[in-house]
Amino acid sequence: MRPKNLEKEEAIRSIALKIIAEEGLENLSMQKLAKAANISPRTIYIKYENKEDLLLKLFIEEVLVNYEKAVLESFSPDMDFAEGVKKIWLNTFAYLKNNKPAFALIRYGKSSPLLNNAFRNKNIKEGVFFAPIHQFLRRHIEAGVIMDFHRDVYKALLFSPILDLVSEYFDYEERPVQIIDDEMITACCGALIKGVMK
Repeated sequence: MRPKNLEKEEAIRSIALKIIAEEGLENLSMQKLAKAANISPRTIYIKYENKEDLLLKLFIEEVLVNYEKAVLESFSPDMDFAEGVKKIWLNTFAYLKNNKPAFALIRYGKSSPLLNNAFRNKNIKEGVFFAPIHQFLRRHIEAGVIMDFHRDVYKALLFSPILDLVSEYFDYEERPVQIIDDEMITACCGALIKGVMK
């Protein structure tokens, strides 16, 4: 790909993430994106089949890959349960609080039929991403350290609360005092760990 084309594609993706973060997934259209990027809609359709294709590529290539890498930094499936969960939470918080557009797409991605359908259409199997966390949980279930819940239950227990806390972090940016910080994340994480350990 030529440098100019690469720059154009990066601009399209960056502007799309900005629109999603500021206006919501439902307000992203190819026409609005083209206007904001100062290009013709036809240029976008050369790179992306439709909005679904754009969102899937944004979600996987711009968000999920970077998010997974950040969450798994210095994490090992062999870690002690409490240590591992704390690492996941602090890494998640550190990454998302500095990446609001990625956070917005992750939040919309959790509930968007558009993204869920696109994910299925690309035949991406459950567990392809965050495999070390799945291994970590399986190891601790087998060792009898934590309750034997399905992987999706642990996904909800481990990630939904931290995503809600990041959402509060962004809400509190508009207020005089920020109540969500590393210390609060660590305290909430400790409460979660106590709740699932045997």
